[in-house]
Amino acid sequence: MNKDFPGILMLTPFFSPNVGGVETHLDDLVDVLNERGFPVYVQTYSPITTPGVIWAKDEKRGKNVQIRRYKWFGENLFHTLEKYPILDFLYLTPYLFLRVFWFMLSNNKKIKIIHAHGFNAAYIGKHLSRIFNKKLIVSVHAIYKIDPLSKTASRISKILNLASGISTLSKASYDQLISYKISPKKLFLHRNWTDLDRFKPIENKKKLKKQFNIPERFSVILVARLTSIKGVKEFIAVAKNLSEINFLIVGHGPLEDFVIKESSVVENLFYFGKIKYSDLYLYYNLADILCIPSQYEEGYGRVATEAVACGTPVIGSNRGGIPEALDKTVSILTEPTVDNLTITIKNIKNNSEKFLEMKLNCRKYALKNYSSANADLIIKHYG
Repeated sequence: MNKDFPGILMLTPFFSPNVGGVETHLDDLVDVLNERGFPVYVQTYSPITTPGVIWAKDEKRGKNVQIRRYKWFGENLFHTLEKYPILDFLYLTPYLFLRVFWFMLSNNKKIKIIHAHGFNAAYIGKHLSRIFNKKLIVSVHAIYKIDPLSKTASRISKILNLASGISTLSKASYDQLISYKISPKKLFLHRNWTDLDRFKPIENKKKLKKQFNIPERFSVILVARLTSIKGVKEFIAVAKNLSEINFLIVGHGPLEDFVIKESSVVENLFYFGKIKYSDLYLYYNLADILCIPSQYEEGYGRVATEAVACGTPVIGSNRGGIPEALDKTVSILTEPTVDNLTITIKNIKNNSEKFLEMKLNCRKYALKNYSSANADLIIKHYG
């Protein structure tokens, strides 16, 4: 461990091999901090939204990162409980607080900064930062359906206003936190970044489609956790409207049985299941378009940045933080109804000039906007 840099306690209920945009961002952040010499101590749960993955209780990553995962129950229970804030809080927070408190008793001198991810981790971080006199940074990764005048919003305000800095990924999220009476002096906007060496275009897409046994025709892909709010059912409905186009799905989750059943009867629908993250770039390259039909306000839209880095334009929801991650040169964003998505996908398929222009813009846009230099703003607030 490098003693010249402040030790960072990375506090989150969700971490790899859990699969998701937040988990990928945390992997990227930890990797950057490791490369720059920061000692990092990740405290998290075992995978609770990604059943069946292999995980280790203790993991050492590089020279400077130690990860501790605490076994927890209820694979996929979170997707049910997240609709009920109190139950969600009780499920995610008390046990992790006790385990991390115990960790801090014996590692207090190593830690200078607590970086908490999400509201539940922020609650834990608030108490630990007071008890052990540590600097608290909070990252908010989502946009929440919480009334600014509610007691819940008031509680969030009391927690977050104790932090030294609060990062958010979009102006929509920033504005929401302002409405909760979070001090604007504590808030800062930053962009996530993408591994541009991993996510890059592959030249021979025809060969790739043959390798994956996909018909040689226009293809649209959905990469998402298989839940209703991700627009899975809407995506499949669009597939039924456009039988001349391949529709590909990558992911897993509560709707997996539904997706398997539909893919067995809808001839142009192909389901690949849960794949290795290291192989994901192949699937973005397999498609001509990434579709993000989210029925809620995404905090950022990680998959959009990865697809664009691979040279794959985006058609999707105009809600939340997605419009801030992309612009019109690489995407077409619309209200994510079945009719709107059907028309938009059909139009771009039939407008080869517009499609080619967007495709050529993608890699340049990614290199300009998604490099690891985006991590500097977070690291600046550690100082």
